Amino acid sequence: MQNSKLYSILERFDKYEQNRLKKFLTSPYFNRNEALVTLYDLLVGHINEKTQEKSQTAKPEPELEKTELWEKIYPGESYDDVLFRKNCSDLLKLIEDFLAQQVYEENHINKATYLIEAVAKRKLDKLYNSTMKSARRLTELQLFKSASFYLSQYQVEKNYNDLMELAHDRSAKKNVEDILINLDRFYLAEKLRFAYSVLSQTSMVSHEYKLLFMEEIEDLLTKYDFEEVPPVAVYHKVYLTYKDESNTEHYFKLRGLMEKFGELFPRNEAEFIYQAALNYCVKKLNKGSREFLIEYFNVTVILLEKEFLLTDGELSPWHFRNIVVAALRLGKFEWTEHFIHEYKKYLPTSMRENAVSFNLAQLYFSQKKFNKVIELLRTVEYEDFTYNLNSKTMLLSTYYEMDEIEPLYFLMESFRTYLNRHKDFSSAKRLGYNLLIKFTKQLTKIIPGDTKALEKLKKEVAEAEPKGIASYDWLKEKIAELE
Repeated sequence: MQNSKLYSILERFDKYEQNRLKKFLTSPYFNRNEALVTLYDLLVGHINEKTQEKSQTAKPEPELEKTELWEKIYPGESYDDVLFRKNCSDLLKLIEDFLAQQVYEENHINKATYLIEAVAKRKLDKLYNSTMKSARRLTELQLFKSASFYLSQYQVEKNYNDLMELAHDRSAKKNVEDILINLDRFYLAEKLRFAYSVLSQTSMVSHEYKLLFMEEIEDLLTKYDFEEVPPVAVYHKVYLTYKDESNTEHYFKLRGLMEKFGELFPRNEAEFIYQAALNYCVKKLNKGSREFLIEYFNVTVILLEKEFLLTDGELSPWHFRNIVVAALRLGKFEWTEHFIHEYKKYLPTSMRENAVSFNLAQLYFSQKKFNKVIELLRTVEYEDFTYNLNSKTMLLSTYYEMDEIEPLYFLMESFRTYLNRHKDFSSAKRLGYNLLIKFTKQLTKIIPGDTKALEKLKKEVAEAEPKGIASYDWLKEKIAELE
């Protein structure tokens, strides 16, 4: 049973949700089959018991058999696989109904609009005014002004129009203008949001999409003012930022709109928009723009403050490292040290120690505290190959900086062996690190003032650079120091 869809879904429910689901299942309005309630209790009891045992011991869990469950649901009756499967299927369907009901209960606007529909269907004219007032009040109280806000406004106004039709009040002014304005705003915002998603995806993979009316929409947005409609204004700038990447003005206007309207979007949408801005910064960084290093850092700080970089309460070690790299490149040493110690608690437990030691080593290397770098890295063998490669590269640079030639040569040989042993590395990656080892070794052999040897090395490095040399900037800097 542990491998069944039903069991795996129930494993995702916490105690609060388990209790709510139990009330749902015992309500005769939704379910009258007591066997389903018993099956639910047995499965949840097993899940909770297993969770408790896992926290106390690492013993393998025994398989939960269908026949064992059957005996407790239908004591004394012969096992009927068809009926057991039907019970599992019916229980799963009820769980799906419960999940849908939860979403319905949480969305008061939808409840209000469905009520208007129900009132209209039954022609309950005594409820017309009260249901409309309630729906409009709820829409006015909405904190967020994303596309869904305008969709709900459209639905409320449309239903009101239907009520007026039923009332046969031909003298009353129709609210068609309100209906269409809200529909236009919803449509434009969603169209622009998905158009950006297409641009973002097609920049990485070669899928083709047919987007209708985009030219007409762009013309429309230049002709009419939507600057005060948050989702249209923001997604328009997101779309333009990616459509016309060379024009950085779109990005900076987007940043201004984010500051102005950022609090008007629900968390998932705000995160989506900030991530779009961050990805644009990365694109610019990859093209060597230092201005966008500052932007990348500033957007990342906002994402940290808003906890948008946390997934289930954890911060990815790769986000952690990228933030440290950006801060160090800007010379923010004090900020970096504070960040490492403040945010290490959010790293996954299994990777925390390695991530902290590696990133502290990066900080000390930038501060030229080379003894501390060696202290942290000399005896560490990271399980993750990316950490391992970067760690060995940093240690190699550190030994060179300290003029520790003997340990440097020893590390070069062990590094080369490591690269050759790991055949799963791409040939390009292996070549990049081997070139770094080769050129660093040549650096150690150049006598100060030997311009001929230096020019030969510079030429070799320049010729090899298109192949991709690991730590290329550091290598260039060390060559420049010998000139």
